[in-house]
Amino acid sequence: MTFHYITYGLVFASDLELPELQSISTEKSVADVAIKFGPVPADGLPGGRQISPFIWVGTDDFWLEVPQVARFRVSDKRQITIDPAPGIDEASIRVFLLGSGLGALLFQRGMLILHGNAIEIDGHCMVCVGPSGAGKSTLAAAFAQRGYRLLADDVVPIDPAGCAVPGFPRIKLWQDTADKLGIQTDELQRIRPELKKYNLPTRTEFCEDPRPVRWIYRLSPHHRSDITLTPLTGIEKFKRLRENTYRHRFMVGMSLQATHLEQCGALANQARMALAERPSDGFEIDRLVDALLADVKGNS
Repeated sequence: MTFHYITYGLVFASDLELPELQSISTEKSVADVAIKFGPVPADGLPGGRQISPFIWVGTDDFWLEVPQVARFRVSDKRQITIDPAPGIDEASIRVFLLGSGLGALLFQRGMLILHGNAIEIDGHCMVCVGPSGAGKSTLAAAFAQRGYRLLADDVVPIDPAGCAVPGFPRIKLWQDTADKLGIQTDELQRIRPELKKYNLPTRTEFCEDPRPVRWIYRLSPHHRSDITLTPLTGIEKFKRLRENTYRHRFMVGMSLQATHLEQCGALANQARMALAERPSDGFEIDRLVDALLADVKGNS
């Protein structure tokens, strides 16, 4: 059986069921990308080059091995092949397919990809970036609770027009984050069976159309009790965009640095960027949401 979905502006025909994605009728469109089960070479890409112990790249070709989960091959901007490890569960395959697999595909298709979350505000888009643990998903869920619509979680592609391209309607939340937000996890699906990290559906709080990126905030904890928003200018904008590019080494391995520099420059010119620092202890999410909304209003 083949399943059909739409995400990141692309139609997917998949051998693997992907409940996180938006399903569509097969009559809607011809598939842009095929996701298939099949053999993937065990020793990297013939004619490619190795950029890490488990990653090889070639011209419009990408190979990834996740030990004890699967090998993935992303080819010609339009096919992802999955070679699963014996006995592995489908949820674990989906974690890496929907992250690194789709990230490699979007790089092949020429997009700038930020590691963050994108939220629609007044017809524009706010992107919050930062390292793991900075509070990106907590913030996205808090905005959703206030009625703002999600565009993308974790992987945020930016198109040539400077718009964030919608991903799929879910936010990944750890148990402690769900507890802080008063979200019950009993009925939520774990992203992997052994992890207390869950897929929170946001289907009623999801924006299906690209939105121009107007504000970018780099989240960071600090050891003070206040919340500070420090504008970024000039070379600092480039630095933060480079640091918060999704799977930066994929981009470098694919020799996309020149294109990436141009994309970062265009985005830096159109968006307000600021460093958003919040207390590392006693993370008061409502205070941070209020501070960001005030800054958005003052810089619209």
